[in-house]
Amino acid sequence: MKDNEIENLVRKAKRRESAAFTELMQFYLNDMYRVALAILANDEDAADAIQDTILVCWEKLDTLRQVCYFKTWMTRILINKCYRIKRSMEQTDSMEEYEEPAVYDKYNLELKEALSILDEKYRIVMTLFYSEGYHIDEIAKILKIPKSTVQTRLKRGRDKLARDYYGIERMG
Repeated sequence: MKDNEIENLVRKAKRRESAAFTELMQFYLNDMYRVALAILANDEDAADAIQDTILVCWEKLDTLRQVCYFKTWMTRILINKCYRIKRSMEQTDSMEEYEEPAVYDKYNLELKEALSILDEKYRIVMTLFYSEGYHIDEIAKILKIPKSTVQTRLKRGRDKLARDYYGIERMG
């Protein structure tokens, strides 16, 4: 879908056209799933975060200032929801269970396994950069961290993957 088509859908959704909003959410569903999974590492929690995000997006759509930033705005809401879920899980002190991958899990299992060895701060930056195609400046805005921090986390995440997952020593 082209940028102008997406922006037209966002404008329609802002006018409370539910069909346009539904089409937007369906278009971004896989992107939201990858981001939520990078933070929560659990399909059920990711689904909860996505569901909450969709509801908040619908309710707060009038707060979106520029239609061209819809995906960034939506992703920021999703990340906030994921961290809330993560905090609530930590507070309940529940035991973590190993989750078997769903039969219809379209997410690349090898990539999922590789990213799982990374600390969350590296995993989310790498997911936003490589899976979602955000630029470093956009990631810095979404995560509210300096651009240099994004660059450092990308480098360290790549280095850790190369070293620990693929067994490659990187130089420099």
